[in-house]
Amino acid sequence: MAILEKKFTSTEYFIKYRVEPSQNNLRLDQYLQNHFQSFSRQQIKKKIVSGQIKIIGRPFPHRPSTKVKEYEEVEITTKSSDLIDEKFFGEEIKLYSPNTLFENDKFIVINKPPFMSTHPTGAHLFFCATVFLEEQLGHKVYSIHRLDRETSGAMILGKKPKVTSHYTEMFEERKVQKVYLLITHKNTDLNFPIIAKERLGDKTDFIPRNFHHCYPEESNEGKSAETHFHLVKEYPEFNIILAFPKTGRQHQIRAHAYHYGIYLLGDKLYNTDPMIFSRFKDGESLDTDKENLIINRQALHAYYLKFPNENSYTAPIFSDLEEFLESKNIDVVKLNEELQGYLKNIF
Repeated sequence: MAILEKKFTSTEYFIKYRVEPSQNNLRLDQYLQNHFQSFSRQQIKKKIVSGQIKIIGRPFPHRPSTKVKEYEEVEITTKSSDLIDEKFFGEEIKLYSPNTLFENDKFIVINKPPFMSTHPTGAHLFFCATVFLEEQLGHKVYSIHRLDRETSGAMILGKKPKVTSHYTEMFEERKVQKVYLLITHKNTDLNFPIIAKERLGDKTDFIPRNFHHCYPEESNEGKSAETHFHLVKEYPEFNIILAFPKTGRQHQIRAHAYHYGIYLLGDKLYNTDPMIFSRFKDGESLDTDKENLIINRQALHAYYLKFPNENSYTAPIFSDLEEFLESKNIDVVKLNEELQGYLKNIF
């Protein structure tokens, strides 16, 4: 899908695409669903019927069943007021501001809150790190790497294009040491450390579509990936695990964890039942889904970043996970100290 033009403000997002030959004769709702997977079917239909989706040169509003033709241009407008506040089983999700861990004239390191996107994308256009920091700092901010929207933790963003390119290359060349914290369901059948080297890829026609599957290391399927898992703390109801990703594939930690029977609290996709994600997105969740998830987002936190020949940055466990742990009578200050001591022994 070729992007021809895009404009973004704090209240409106506009983007124009060109239909590729491979997308010729797709229904308009299918065309949009393929590229905006975070939108529900209802959201896409509403946008089409309201006239926020325009096929240039054709009268609108269109129908969801309207067929798109190759090389046609499609305009999409989204207003911040059009987006529905996200809820977790009827409860409104609390949004936090990012905490600054370090800042100079070249870059800024933040402790990204959950439910904040890295940059405008899909149905989550306005609560994102780049837009938030640009409004706060008064100048352009560039994303260097990304975290899943529900994942909290250490994120570095550039203030200058050359600085951004420099740090982006370090991530691409796998020179950055990364450590993630996981809060997982109890599983006493696992032997740590676990070295996961399964390749990651998609399966045609698998639902949910954004689920990444594991293939044997020697397979030709998927892309190479490697994650090391260390068990750090055991509690009666859950475990604290540190993940050390050696590559940077999408969903890598969660997909590898799922493959080995490590299920994160709050993970709607890589759970014992991946259809929890589809039901939740379509507003058709079961009561048992909430019992399974326990908390409203995946308990994954980017805890530590270390760049070659530079300082390291530690993001303390974010407030929402901290509140959950404290509700279980866990001393989070002591836990953070133990985690940092654990990392010192490794690095």
